[in-house]
Amino acid sequence: MKILYVHQYFKTPDEGGCVRSYHLAKGLANAGHEVLMLSGHNNKSGREELDGIQIHYFKIPYRNEFGFVRRVWAFLRFVWKSKQLINQLSQRFDLAYVMTTPLTTGLIAMHAKSRLNIPYYFEVGDLWPEAPIKMGAVRNEFLKRFLYQFEKKCYFEAQKVIALSPAIRNYIEVTAPETKVHVVTNFADTDFYEATRKIQQFSTDNPLKVGYFGTFGPANGLNALLSVAKTCLELKVPVEFTLMGDGKEYDTIKKATKRFTNVRVIPFGNAEQVKEELETQDAVYVSFKNLEILSTGSPNKFFDGLAAGKLIVMNFGGWIRTLVERNKCGFYHDPSDAMEFIRKLKVFIQDPILLQQYQKQSRALAESYYSKELQVNKLLKILNNEKHLSVSDSEVYILTA
Repeated sequence: MKILYVHQYFKTPDEGGCVRSYHLAKGLANAGHEVLMLSGHNNKSGREELDGIQIHYFKIPYRNEFGFVRRVWAFLRFVWKSKQLINQLSQRFDLAYVMTTPLTTGLIAMHAKSRLNIPYYFEVGDLWPEAPIKMGAVRNEFLKRFLYQFEKKCYFEAQKVIALSPAIRNYIEVTAPETKVHVVTNFADTDFYEATRKIQQFSTDNPLKVGYFGTFGPANGLNALLSVAKTCLELKVPVEFTLMGDGKEYDTIKKATKRFTNVRVIPFGNAEQVKEELETQDAVYVSFKNLEILSTGSPNKFFDGLAAGKLIVMNFGGWIRTLVERNKCGFYHDPSDAMEFIRKLKVFIQDPILLQQYQKQSRALAESYYSKELQVNKLLKILNNEKHLSVSDSEVYILTA
């Protein structure tokens, strides 16, 4: 099968960031499919090949720090350039696999379907336009109605929708009941990360290490983590925090923590650099702003934390909180209550054997249900229209969601 894969923010392991599309495309290529990836890039343009994937880059600068208008301009330029290229392609594609965000990639999907009769799968990792509307980024009532109608049309026209979480699946099934929705989550790369653990006694000289890896943006609600770090410092709780990433609020957070002797803020790194830092941590902190809509996602660093066998600490509800608590691999704390974080973390500081047990359960969850191989194989089965997906190929939460 010849597959046109569209992801505006496609990243390779050498670049860092979310490499889900790289692994899915590589899995498709390894299974014998021909894959052409269309992506934007800050610095390069043109065609290249990587690990069996043909990649066509459009030089369209985009950064998390961009304001609303500049972001929309980048989205529309990618749509325009992608449509132009699709019209010029001589080869016939059997399927378009289109990744959103942004929702504007739906214009590319529907263009490929109407112009060249290419059916498409629509992958949904964040709920657009619901999330930006709930966060106040879109306020015009006419624009809201238009975006909701466009969202429904993207789902309706899709041959299948791939949701990254059961919560997103449930939302889409209500929004567009006629749409066939499958769940293929982000995955835990259990080959890349090593689950190295040792029982140790924590103290001021050997603090328990908590790491945050990801975006420093308005949706990430990192004020909760800063409050926790400040309170730990004031109460002399033996915890050291590492924050690694980039985004709109990076400089603000770095400045705010300048006098925090228990916090390190370091720049975004590629996959190897993230691995090096993450494997030194005892726990991974997963953070989102306290909005219900943001709890529907499938955060990449949560799955990295599972793969690396870390205690998972989170400050938002939803399906991941249920998963973590049910499998005893971490805990939730109210983002407005730093003392709750301290009370719950102290249990693990005082009982390193319990910490190791929770860390083992993180890794076991990754291996049993969220490994890269399981998720890629699930996509291949969906592609082959297999009617039955066995429990071992599915996710643990599907049984109860």
